[in-house]
Amino acid sequence: MPRFQHQLWGFQIDLPDNWQHLSFGDKDGFSIDPEAFRPDYQGETLAQLLINGEWNSLKQPLFDLWQKHLGKVSLLLGAKNLASAEWEMAGARGFEVEIVLPKKDRHRLWTGILENGMLVLSFLALHWKDSQPTMEPTLSRMISSLEFIKGIDGLVLDEGGFPVPHPVHRTNPLKLIPDIPDPENWKAYRTGFTTGGLQAFYLRELPRLGWELSRFVPYPNHGDYPFARIIMEKEGSAYSLGLVPDQNQPTRGNIVLKKDVG
Repeated sequence: MPRFQHQLWGFQIDLPDNWQHLSFGDKDGFSIDPEAFRPDYQGETLAQLLINGEWNSLKQPLFDLWQKHLGKVSLLLGAKNLASAEWEMAGARGFEVEIVLPKKDRHRLWTGILENGMLVLSFLALHWKDSQPTMEPTLSRMISSLEFIKGIDGLVLDEGGFPVPHPVHRTNPLKLIPDIPDPENWKAYRTGFTTGGLQAFYLRELPRLGWELSRFVPYPNHGDYPFARIIMEKEGSAYSLGLVPDQNQPTRGNIVLKKDVG
């Protein structure tokens, strides 16, 4: 049975042999037939699971995020939700509910949300009503296999032993922070990842590689930092890691690493 690991959010699930993973920006989809995510799909093999990760650095109440999620789903599908039930999975807590769709609708829909520290995962499972005997157990097994892992397999390190998600692109630090006086002490990478995903990645992977974290300022935050910042040390050397929103794509983050000297 294939196993999917999310390199940023640090969760994994088991997939049936004939299921495929698809990426929809910040969302991850799983389905037998990739075409099943099309709104007009009418094929027999409709069964899909959609997982979305978010970084709750402002510590918004989970119930508020849940209500916001339900509102989006209901508005999108013209659905009505029943009373939510508390839900626990893989050491995380949240809520779940089966969404009631109009009677003429052939779909069956379930959704849930889990909170694990600052990480919030929302789930959406969809299949045909008449395929419930086979598809519902399959989707349930996939969701029940969820684990939050201590580290991802195949972690990529740069020449200095610093972990980087894949793919990233090395760049001149001055292109990200034009006014730094000592670019020779900096590394910089452009990414297509969210600042939230990068924060989850580094808070998990750095300690595993022997980096001692002394300070973490999340992003977004209520203070003066317009980026995420991690102060850390390894082998007697101090470093500052910044996860900076891209000027052209604010939902995306870039990586800057400074070795503190003197």
